[in-house]
Amino acid sequence: MILSPDAEGIRRAVEILAADSVVAFPTETVYGLGAHAFSEKAVAEIYRLKNRPGWNPLIVHVANVAAARDLAETWPEQADELAARFWPGPLTLVVRRARHLPGIGAANDTVAVRVPAHDVALRLLEASGLPLAAPSANRTESISPTTAEHVVRSLPDVPLVLDGGACSWGIESTVLDLTGAVPRLLRPGALGLRELRDVAGAITLPDAETEDGTARNSPGMSRRHYAPRARVVLRKDVQDADRSDLAEPIGVLAFEEGPFAEILSADPAEYAADLYAALHRLDDAGVATILVQEPPQTEEWLAVRDRLSRAAAQ
Repeated sequence: MILSPDAEGIRRAVEILAADSVVAFPTETVYGLGAHAFSEKAVAEIYRLKNRPGWNPLIVHVANVAAARDLAETWPEQADELAARFWPGPLTLVVRRARHLPGIGAANDTVAVRVPAHDVALRLLEASGLPLAAPSANRTESISPTTAEHVVRSLPDVPLVLDGGACSWGIESTVLDLTGAVPRLLRPGALGLRELRDVAGAITLPDAETEDGTARNSPGMSRRHYAPRARVVLRKDVQDADRSDLAEPIGVLAFEEGPFAEILSADPAEYAADLYAALHRLDDAGVATILVQEPPQTEEWLAVRDRLSRAAAQ
């Protein structure tokens, strides 16, 4: 059921979480499917509902920096600097997991953690007193949800969804691994590399794809992910593209003016904020193919290109 995130809605959500079940709730990025991060039963329910493979790890959401430190064996100075600048916000930090804590899903000796910048998420974290593992609240490989209605359509068996409206960022958090000598980008996301470098300095970028089924410290690295039911095809020119090999009807997603079904902003942050919602709209319209204008090959568009390339993977 969908409930308003008022005092009664939060109370009901806390009851469900305390019973080792799951609750969907909004964050500034996308809606998450939350459960007590260190309950084997609760985490297993996340994997079952999402049909998520066991090798794909989870991110833990906490209410503040102190709660994040409690999950870590060591807390690097860079983590404090990044947290002070970007938390609450769309940045996930991977650090060494405290040895007294169990692994989170597929994680081994690390934990991925963040403080979300959404009033509903923070009130739920504070009221429950729990660290919440919360991947996106959708079936594995499908489009991430940015509204409560998206959650219900993808996961109708979720006991409760707290409706906090549309997510403002509309794309998942950036994941930064701090377990090595130099911070390493594991997943591009809502927070850009330029802002991160201003605080962290040099950042190592991924140099190869992570094969499905192999160990990883972050979600969002599967070859196919964030995908609508329709086939996604990327083309530089969507107006004059050869469509002879594309199944009809065709929906078009672009950022330049023209006779397109969906026109998103040419600003990468604004484009990202509406990307999943646009893919949902085209899926709902019943198109067989979504023809997408390729975004620029610049760093500012890195997260959008990442999501579109995984959505287009066969």
